[in-house]
Parts: sequence; C-alpha cells; structure tokens
Amino acid sequence: MGNDHLPKFFRVRQSFPRPVVTDIPATIAAQLSSVVQQDLTGQTVAITVGSRGIANLPVIVRSCVEFFKARGAKPKLVPAMGSHGGGTAAGQLGVLESLGVTEALMGCPIESSMDVIVVTQAAEGFPVYFDRVASQADQVLVLNRIKPHTRFAGAIESGLMKMMLIGLGKQQGAEVYHRVISNYSFDQIVRSVAQTVVQRCKILAGLAILENAYEETASLVAVKANEIESVEPSLLAQVKAWMPKLPFDHAELLIVDQMGKNISGTGMDTNVVGRKYNDIAAVNGDKPNLHHIYVRSLTEATHGNASGIGLAQMCHRRVVDAIDREVTRNNCITACHVSAGAIPLDFPNDREALKIACDMAGYIQPSQLTAMWIRDTLSLDEVECSEAFFNAAKDNSQLEIIAPPSPLQFDANGDLVARF
Repeated sequence: MGNDHLPKFFRVRQSFPRPVVTDIPATIAAQLSSVVQQDLTGQTVAITVGSRGIANLPVIVRSCVEFFKARGAKPKLVPAMGSHGGGTAAGQLGVLESLGVTEALMGCPIESSMDVIVVTQAAEGFPVYFDRVASQADQVLVLNRIKPHTRFAGAIESGLMKMMLIGLGKQQGAEVYHRVISNYSFDQIVRSVAQTVVQRCKILAGLAILENAYEETASLVAVKANEIESVEPSLLAQVKAWMPKLPFDHAELLIVDQMGKNISGTGMDTNVVGRKYNDIAAVNGDKPNLHHIYVRSLTEATHGNASGIGLAQMCHRRVVDAIDREVTRNNCITACHVSAGAIPLDFPNDREALKIACDMAGYIQPSQLTAMWIRDTLSLDEVECSEAFFNAAKDNSQLEIIAPPSPLQFDANGDLVARF
C-alpha cells in the first residue's frame, strides 16, 4: 500500500502565554511564609503528593519539606492519589518513586498507607474519609496542581479541594465520592467534603501549582485553609487562560502518539480532545469536534493503566498489549467511568490504521482529509496537520508553518517514522 492513499502533513508552531517561576524554592518559601505564621516547632506536618505528571514535582516537594524543617517542624510525605498505584500502599510508593519523589531525595519520611478514618457523615448522608497517616499529623499541607477536570465543568474542578476529596480519601473515599457524584453535582460534593476536611482535619494551608501550556511551573500560590474554597476558582480561571489547544477546532482524525495517567486522568485531556461529556463522540458545542481518535502507544509512566482509552476509536496493537487489565479495571470502576476502559479497534501497524481512518472519513480524496497529529495532549506547541488545513493555516496569524506538506514516512513494520 503506497502513500497515495494518505494525505501529506505539514507542521505548525503555536504560541501560548508563557509565565515561568524562575526560583521555585524562594517562591515557595515566600508564599508559605505569607500564610503560615504560627510556631510549628516539634510538630509533624503531612504534605500531600499526588500521582500526576507535575512539572518540577521533586523540587516543589523538597522546597516544602525544607520550609517546614526551617520552622522546626517534622515534615513527612503522604501519597494522596485515591486508587492509583493499583490501590496499594506499595504501589503508591512506586508511583512517587517513578516521579522522582523518594525519602532520600526529599529528606523526610514517606508514609504510604491505604488506611482511612471516617471523619463524619456529610450532609448528603455519605461518610467522609481521610488518610489515616495524615490524620495523625499535627498539621496537613494540601499540595496539588490546579487544572480543568477531564469530566466535570464548574468553578472548581481539579485542584486543592479535589485533593481533599479524592486524593486524601484514598481508595474507599474515591469509590464512595464517585458514586455520590452520580446523585449530586461534582461541585456540591467537592465543596461539602472539602469544607468538612478543612474544619475537622487540621489543614494548615494549601499550595497551588499552576502550569503554563509548555508544562512549566507558571505560578505557585499559598492559600490559607479557610480561603481555599473562595480562592481556587480564580486560580482555575487563570490556568484555563493559559491552556494549550489544538490549532483547529474540528477534524476527521486525531493521531495521538502516547497517552497515560501521567498526562491526564483520562490519558488524553478531554479539555484538549473534547469528549468531556460523551466518551465516544463529540456532542453539540464540543470543541474540538473530532470524529475519530487513533492512539499509538501508552506512556511508560502510566504502568499499564489505560483508563481513557475508551475515548479512542482506534489504537495500535502495542497499546492493547501494554494494558494492565487489572489496574485499568480498578481505576475505571473506582471512578465510576467504566466506558473509559473500553478497548477500541486495534491495528498491527500505523499504515493500516490510517488507511482505514481515511476510508471512514467518507467518499473523499486523501488530500481532503482533515487530520492532526500530536505527541500527547500536553505537547501542543508543534502540531502536524494534514494538507487540507494548509490554506487555513497560512491565513491564521497565530500559526507559524515550519515545515511544508510532505508524505508520511513508514518503517519496515508499517509504523510511522517519528516527526516529533
């Protein structure tokens, strides 16, 4: 099969806002000093650490540890990642190690446990869970990145309050809260649980991490515990203003080199690919509107967790071979999002998959196929686009064409030769 059945692709470069924190330790020290004034001598401070691929995470965590040590406190790290890491204490330690967060590098203990306490009954009638290790500390620093959620839209999405809900709720909390969200709105449940946790669980403060479109630390903001709920919406709005996006808001096909939990909770960020309200197809108002998504691989850091693969209609066979079925199943059930684990049609190589994708686009010539090709949903500064977009790209002052249309190249196995 020759390349005459496939469109040519050209490359564009996009520019997004790029604020950057140049001195992370100094910024964290200044921010935490502005909200932590009490004497902490001899007190234990539990610092939450999640499982996402946060830029500069080891530096950020170590800087928090050093701040509390300088105040005479005894910091310790608590994995706060719901059911991730296979829902085991050892698995969550392994996730932190893979992110560069170890006792030796951080200079403090990491206490990983899946045990929880029941804090109280929420007003809606369900138990509020809290990590047992964190509950035994004198103070808790809630550390997390602020970003849009992949399934829920509102003033509060993924951030400090969600960390108190899902992260510190561990497996039991994550299971209960995701079920309850089927009966109430996410906004109501996240506020209900977070308010209870702040009031009853010795939350000292929050430290919000904001990233720019280039996966860089754009801002670090410390927030007093009783102000987290009022401040977080403005931080989310700021992140949304910096967010990357695809260069075009529609396409017959999106090719994704890699997906994984280190990239997004759904493997591919639905704020980038759409499908936030319907896994299998765009709905009215969805941007972008993508007809088919083809995934080429799982990231190594996802450890076989393919939650979110159900958003794709097609994938390379190596994706299926790399899936850890038990881990993926556990994550999808805990999140009450079983369709996220549905396995799409798999193909032995890229050439065959792309030929089928072209055929499914209708009775059109390859040159008419609208398609984009990205490394992953975090890497959008450069995007490969099919030649059908060429004139539109030339007319768009926000796009720089950096490589003209050229045929796709394949190796001996029929797989794409990397352009990224």
